[in-house]
Amino acid sequence: MKHRTEQQMMDLILGFARRDDRVRAVWLNGSRANPKAPRDQYQDFDIVYAVTDMQPFIDDPGWVDVFGERVIMQTRADQLDSSPPYEDWFNFMMQLLDGNRIDLTLVPVSRMEEALLSDRLCRLLLDKDGTLPALPPPSDEDYWVKPPDEREFNCTCNEFLWVATYVAKGVWRREMAYANAHLAQVVRPMLIKMVEWKIGVEHGFKVDTGKYGKYIERYLYSDQWQLFAASFAGGNYEDMMKGILSMAELFRSCGREVADALGFTYPEEDDRRVNAYIRSGGRFEKIEELLLRSRAPAAEEEEAGAVVVRQEEPPQFKYRRMREG
Repeated sequence: MKHRTEQQMMDLILGFARRDDRVRAVWLNGSRANPKAPRDQYQDFDIVYAVTDMQPFIDDPGWVDVFGERVIMQTRADQLDSSPPYEDWFNFMMQLLDGNRIDLTLVPVSRMEEALLSDRLCRLLLDKDGTLPALPPPSDEDYWVKPPDEREFNCTCNEFLWVATYVAKGVWRREMAYANAHLAQVVRPMLIKMVEWKIGVEHGFKVDTGKYGKYIERYLYSDQWQLFAASFAGGNYEDMMKGILSMAELFRSCGREVADALGFTYPEEDDRRVNAYIRSGGRFEKIEELLLRSRAPAAEEEEAGAVVVRQEEPPQFKYRRMREG
């Protein structure tokens, strides 16, 4: 199936709205309403229909077939944390077979002005009754990185460093699911938050780094981006350990920049001790030696080449291999 153009999709979306009297207004939000967002064929069409009565649309979802054959669809009713009655909004998220995707939200007419004004990244496309207020040009200001206060900064540093030890423990035990869960669910979000603050500092906190930090590559120096990219483990324990060390180095670099800019104090000693703990490879008698090395002159220059003490393979894995021949 040929990929339909943006104009063809917009004609389809607005054409349905104009023909159906129940739809009284339409607006666009998301990346297609953002003049700063990169344009490509993968952008969603984030559309809102203000309707006189949502229930008929919910009861008979076959009306969305007008948008084309789908790969899959998810509605609010398909989400485990949601249950009827759906009186405030309802959505139909459609991945279409031609590659386009529509995230179509319904709101009742009684709440349409509130919904319209709740997002500054918005472009009004249709107002049949002429009752909606004029909107300023779309702006991503609501999505700019927000500066942390000192408590948030301190708590983020502590959470990153504390949970990094769980990742190391999971690697040493050869518990990949456990290690990766802490890496992906806690450590990486803390890292992304610190990276975003660093980018915010450099741009006066007037910058949008995108959902889940998807735009951060364009703002990082090449060496910092390489550290971030290297933090994604490749499905083995050695890569996972390299990943957490790369994350720690990047977190430290960005954390110091943020602290200096905002008048905070980066927890150097906690960082040094956690770094030594991770680099010990589970041989804890080496921690003090690594700490002494980290405090030596020019330690920062040497740290990148420091030897990571490898933990011996847990006995159960060695014995299992012996049994299996």
